[in-house]
Amino acid sequence: MRFAALLLSLLALSIAPVRSAEIATPDDTARFLAGLPPLPDSPLAALTKDPNWQQHANHFNAIFGQEDRDHLAKVRAFAKARLSPTHDTLLYMFSGPDALHALALFPNASTYVLAGLEPPGNIPPLNGLSHATVARTLRGLESALGNLFKLSYFITKNMENQLRPGPVYGTLPVIYVFLARSGQTIHETKFVNLDNEGNEKAPEETGAKATAKGVKITFSAGEGPTQTLYYFSTNLTNDGVKNSGFLAFCNKLGVADSFVKSASYLLHGGNFSTVRNFLLDHSATILQDDTGIPVSFFDRKKWQPQPFGHYVHPIAVFSHNYQPKLAELFRKGNPIPIDFGLGYRWRVNESNLLLAQKIVESKPN
Repeated sequence: MRFAALLLSLLALSIAPVRSAEIATPDDTARFLAGLPPLPDSPLAALTKDPNWQQHANHFNAIFGQEDRDHLAKVRAFAKARLSPTHDTLLYMFSGPDALHALALFPNASTYVLAGLEPPGNIPPLNGLSHATVARTLRGLESALGNLFKLSYFITKNMENQLRPGPVYGTLPVIYVFLARSGQTIHETKFVNLDNEGNEKAPEETGAKATAKGVKITFSAGEGPTQTLYYFSTNLTNDGVKNSGFLAFCNKLGVADSFVKSASYLLHGGNFSTVRNFLLDHSATILQDDTGIPVSFFDRKKWQPQPFGHYVHPIAVFSHNYQPKLAELFRKGNPIPIDFGLGYRWRVNESNLLLAQKIVESKPN
């Protein structure tokens, strides 16, 4: 009997909430999930003594350290040398939660707009969850980020399985990790909806049907200027955006830079022509791999293309998306080598990027 009672007591401790009286700040939550210590007076500070979190922190320190040395430092150097000047807004369609490359390539944007099908999800107070749930959340993050570090892109189906179970789920926890590991301080996080005119609405606001659901995060690098990142879960097909306020919202942000990678060649087909035309009309600069807008859609009177890296045949599942015109551009367009891999052809000597800059028409005297 005494043994049974002891066993029940231990089981109760393992499933009991850690502490729920206080709510951690978004920044402390992001740091905790990223394997970085929150502030000493944070309600999450006690959880960092758990061996599960310490193992998680060591794991993320190792993989993010290697990722920064082998990949991100080179991406940032490329951006500094080749992507200047940039604009206030970055549009990153089909991004999933990949804030990591958005920040590395376009660190000075004041507004980032990321979009994908994955839900923004939620992060309930971590100190109100059981130790087992917190540990499962940390393992799920490690699994979800594994493909990005190995291949430089998310496998959507795998990520759904890794971050769907909850109660911590969706893209938000991954975005939090990337912001924290990029040295950002998160000031505020709000869930937002868009109406069909592209206006931001609070989820609890009545009278307007939400056409896109998302999250708005304000952050800064140290004492630097405040920046804003939006992630919207929305359907980017022609039928999806026709009745959505997403592109109307993007239009309100003015001329933007755009980035596309690992986008399943969706912009090659007619079912995504509305988004494709929007990017061509509203972008001053488009940086993309070969899964982005086919080079045949760039009017050479309006766009100046510069290839980087090597263009090789798409991977087998997308072999029908080979672009002879892009191959010709890489043969004749003096491609500039890059020392990092990106996209489906993630090996260094197989990766390609195209930087297309809109030609500014000179005004007559």
